[in-house]
This record gives sequence, structure tokens and C-alpha cells, in this order.
Amino acid sequence: MLYLLIGGAVLLLVVSGRGQGFLKRDGWRIGAGALSIAAFAGAAFTGVRGAWGTSVVLVVLGVWSATVARQRPMIGKPGPAQAAETSLTEARSILGVGPKASREEIQAAYARLIRMAHPDKGGTAGLAAQLNAARDRLLNGK
Repeated sequence: MLYLLIGGAVLLLVVSGRGQGFLKRDGWRIGAGALSIAAFAGAAFTGVRGAWGTSVVLVVLGVWSATVARQRPMIGKPGPAQAAETSLTEARSILGVGPKASREEIQAAYARLIRMAHPDKGGTAGLAAQLNAARDRLLNGK
């Protein structure tokens, strides 16, 4: 058990001590994956030795760490700030409408594009958010 604690402390020092450059990208995922492997190994070791309570706790920790390691961060998550930053020219080019497009033309272009780009239809959430922001900008900007 002492080796497991020492290994966890070393892993914590590696992840948090040098974390400025390491955690900016996917380093936290590597650390969470390593923690899950260490937790599963510790659970197997303590389970063989008969410490079932500790083993169960380490399995739960390992499952949680593995789940966290599989999650991808939302980089550049679209939000209200992006909708405000979209210019009229960008919004028109996203929807493919001209400068003199009417409200109905904007809605028709949006409906046509969102049918293809909606996440439920195989599109991405980011593209759907861009379409929503462009539509809102054009309808509210007029």
C-alpha cells in the first residue's frame, strides 16, 4: 500500500507541478489515464491480499479516472459572445444570402442548411451554432 501512495504522490507532482505546459493540451487526459491504470493495479493488488473495501474504492476511482480521460474538452465552445462577434458579412456568407435578402429568404436558407448540419442528422454542434449565430445576427441586425 505504501508503494501505491508513493506512486500516487509522484503522479500528482508530475501532473500538478509541471502542469502549466503539460495540462494545456491533452496532458490531463494522460494523467487521468495513468491514474486509472494505477488505481486498477492497486485494486487488483489489494483484492488479492484480501482488503476488499480498499479494492472497491480503488476500482471506483479507476473507473472515474478512465471516464474523465475519455472526455474531450470543448475548445472554442460557441456561446453568446460568438454571436455578437459575427459580422453581417460573415453571417451572409455562412448562410449564403445576399445583402438585400428578405427575412423569409434568410429563414429559408437557415432551414435548408440546418437540416444538413444539425447534430441529430450527422452534423456538428459547432456548425449548428454558427448557423444559429448567423441567422440571429441577420434577423436582429436588420
